[in-house]
Amino acid sequence: MAWREITHDETYTDAEVNERLNAELPHWYLENGWIRRKYKTSGWKGTLMVVNTVGHLAEAAFHHPDLTVSYAFVIVKLMNHAAKGITNKDFELAKKIEEVIMWQPGKEEGGSLTGTPDDPRFKYLKYD
Repeated sequence: MAWREITHDETYTDAEVNERLNAELPHWYLENGWIRRKYKTSGWKGTLMVVNTVGHLAEAAFHHPDLTVSYAFVIVKLMNHAAKGITNKDFELAKKIEEVIMWQPGKEEGGSLTGTPDDPRFKYLKYD
């Protein structure tokens, strides 16, 4: 799908945001001017791991989300404050967060990494 050419600080319409989310980030949704994603964890340890990962990615990108943090979930909210809407920055950071948080090395073909054992003692994230 081809998106209209926009500058890095130009905002998308709500319809365009929803179209891109459906095509590129199906677990994200638009609500009250923010694109959002709720990551479910298995408890506090997993929640902190998600928060720290999102924090690292956001700082590296120098584009900072709002976070809602609870015992067993993290909600990530992105919106370009300077542009007062959703921009390419929001989509790019959301994609990177999604890629890293939802990475499951045990499902990659031919890789040496096995991923977290299928044992409740080691599970920290609830994958979609």
